[in-house]
Amino acid sequence: MKWQGRERSSNIEDRRGQGGGNIGGMGGGRIPIPMGRAGGGGLGLVGIIVVLGIIWFATGQNPIDILTGGGGGTTTSQNQQWAPPPSNAGEDELANFVGVVVKDTETLWGEVFQQNNLTYQPPKVVLFSGATQSACGTAQSASGPFYCPNDKKVYIDLSFYDQLRRQFGAPGDFAQAYVIAHEIGHAVQDQTGVLPEFNRARATMSQEEQNAYSVRVELQADCYAGVWANYVNRENLLEQGDTEEAITAANAIGDDTLTRGQVAERNFTHGTSAQRMAWLKKGMQTGDVSQCDTFKGSI
Repeated sequence: MKWQGRERSSNIEDRRGQGGGNIGGMGGGRIPIPMGRAGGGGLGLVGIIVVLGIIWFATGQNPIDILTGGGGGTTTSQNQQWAPPPSNAGEDELANFVGVVVKDTETLWGEVFQQNNLTYQPPKVVLFSGATQSACGTAQSASGPFYCPNDKKVYIDLSFYDQLRRQFGAPGDFAQAYVIAHEIGHAVQDQTGVLPEFNRARATMSQEEQNAYSVRVELQADCYAGVWANYVNRENLLEQGDTEEAITAANAIGDDTLTRGQVAERNFTHGTSAQRMAWLKKGMQTGDVSQCDTFKGSI
C-alpha cells in the first residue's frame, strides 16, 4: 500500500510505554441503507479481532462481552505512571502506518455519512504495549485489537501484527490495514445503531443466538473493511499483492481455522474463513455499503 509521506490521523492516542495496571477482565442516526435489520458490533479484529480462538483460549473471556461493551471486567489501577513510548524505529514506522490508514477510513466514512445527511465521529485509536485500561475493562496483547463501544475507541497493541505474520501466516501491510479497517467498521456500526441494538437484543437471547448474531456483526465489519479497500483502490493507493494479503488474513482468522475444527460452529462468534473472505471480497468488489447487509438471509 502506498502510504509513506501521506497525511496521518490526529485521532491516534499513543500509550506505548505506559504502565498497564492489573490484568483483569475487560447514537447517532441510522444510515438509511440495510446496515442490519436485526440489530447489532464492536469487536476485534475486534479482534481482528478479538477472535474466538484468541479470547476464549488465551483469556477465557467471551468476545461478545467486549463487542457490546459488557463483561463486567475488573478495573485497573488509576495511578499509572506515564513514560514515553519506547524507541523502536520499526514500531514507530508501523504507528505512522496505522495513522495513515485511520486517516483514509475517516475520509471514506465521512463521505458516506455526509451523503446520508449524518456526521461521522471518528473514533480514537489507542496504541498500547502489553496492557492498558479501556472503558470495556483491561485491554491486553492477548485479546487482539478491538473496538470498545463504551469509550468509542479502538485498541491495538502493535505486537499483534507480528503475531499476524508469524502465527497466522498473514504478512503484508495490507493485511495490517484490513485489521484496522475492520475495527473501524465496528465504530461505524456503533454510530448507525447496529451495536446498540445488539446490546439491547442480547438480553433476551440464548448464548447460541448471541453467537450467531455476533457472527453477522463481524461479517458486516469485514464487508465494511472491503468497502474501504475499494476506496483505497479508487484512489490508486494499492500495490501488487495488497488485495491478496487482506484475503489471506481473513482466511487465517476464521473461527474454524483458528480452532482447528475442535469447536462446534454454534460457538463461533466471528464466522468461518470462507464467510470472512466472502464478505470482505463483496465489499472490495462493490464498494457499496448497502451490499453489506449480513442480517438478511443466509451468510
